[in-house]
Amino acid sequence: MSRPRSLRRDLSLSLAAGIVLIWTLATLGAAWVVREEMDETFDSALQETAERLLPLALADDPARAGAEPRRIARAGEHAENLTWVVRDRDGTVLLWSQDAEPATFADPTPSGFSTAGGHRLYAVSDRSGRWTLAIAEPLSNRREAVRETLVTFAAPLLLLLPLTLVLVAWRTRAGLARLGDLSREVQGRDETDLRPLATTALQVELLPLRDAVDRLMARLGRALATERSFTANAAHELRTPIAAALAQAQRLIAEAPEALQPRATRLEQELKRLGRLSEKLLELSRAEGAGVLGEAPQDLAPILGFVIEDARHGPEGHRLRTDLRPLVARMDPDAFAILARNLIENALLHGEGPVEVALGDGGLRVTNGGPPVAPDLLDRITLRFQRGTSPREGSGLGLAIAAGIARGAGWRLDLVSPAPGRVDGFEARAIPPQVASA
Repeated sequence: MSRPRSLRRDLSLSLAAGIVLIWTLATLGAAWVVREEMDETFDSALQETAERLLPLALADDPARAGAEPRRIARAGEHAENLTWVVRDRDGTVLLWSQDAEPATFADPTPSGFSTAGGHRLYAVSDRSGRWTLAIAEPLSNRREAVRETLVTFAAPLLLLLPLTLVLVAWRTRAGLARLGDLSREVQGRDETDLRPLATTALQVELLPLRDAVDRLMARLGRALATERSFTANAAHELRTPIAAALAQAQRLIAEAPEALQPRATRLEQELKRLGRLSEKLLELSRAEGAGVLGEAPQDLAPILGFVIEDARHGPEGHRLRTDLRPLVARMDPDAFAILARNLIENALLHGEGPVEVALGDGGLRVTNGGPPVAPDLLDRITLRFQRGTSPREGSGLGLAIAAGIARGAGWRLDLVSPAPGRVDGFEARAIPPQVASA
């Protein structure tokens, strides 16, 4: 199963990716604009330099230079960023700048702007067309200028980018904080807690969600209350007629002819089973309702002692083995007695061999022998009317009642098979909240 995605993480990553993408596109756009503007500026400077330099070069008639072109020395010790050459209409070089290289200037150099050999060139002629001056600038100068401009532009942004991403993560966390509170409150509820959600100061987008959940829980609460009321009332109303029918069946057994004795006995057994089912339904109604928590913590060992003493009077009571130590917990005595009785009855009815009942700081533990219970059945056996593989007949409500009381009191009911330290058997553990959360 894939891990659920986090809304906060998705928002943070998408916003951060969007900011980085926009920042990158803006930087690339700025680089293109800066380069275009610098090219225009450098071309304008190159053109103006050539147009001002040509009259100066022609002031001293270049034709007097003789057979060899004349180098014009620079005024100072520095590298020339701009180099130039003067030719006549035949293409003969008459004047060179100090650092000019013949390979830089094509013969003839196209009029106006051109690019060749890593240089940007501009050629201009005098009005007579007799002389042509070509000036060249290395393109590396322009690339360096663009690079330095972009570094100056981007460096502060690079420093601000991590701060921006941290701000995005912080604002995303802060903006979704109430949603996280609402999620944790819903997640912390169990099926018995149907109170309205208490998270406040929600954003307007979350209010319909909270209200819808509250309405759903209210409807569910009414449905469960109706179901519990029907179960309790039906079970309660059945007790009297079942008891009357059972009395009549027992009288029938005493008075009926021998030929009717098996049927009368069978009728008595069915009425007793129906009576036990009625009692279980009443206990289930108690388990799924309120009132499983006591007013104050108390020692549950004496209560369990009474339950065990009562179970010893049954036909399987001789199988019980006990180890009772004090356990102080906040559970209603009657609710704990119902929980313990159902776990013990389940072990005596469906288990084999001795049934070990232990109580201590770790909670209540009931262990019995018998074939192991399949893992998939362990997950379903606490549902109502879900029976295991035991051949003995039961109501299918005992573990459901125990699980309902445990949930209502904040306890945890763990079912383990095989029993710890054994290759067979079954163990039920009712663990109090202070141990379950440790």
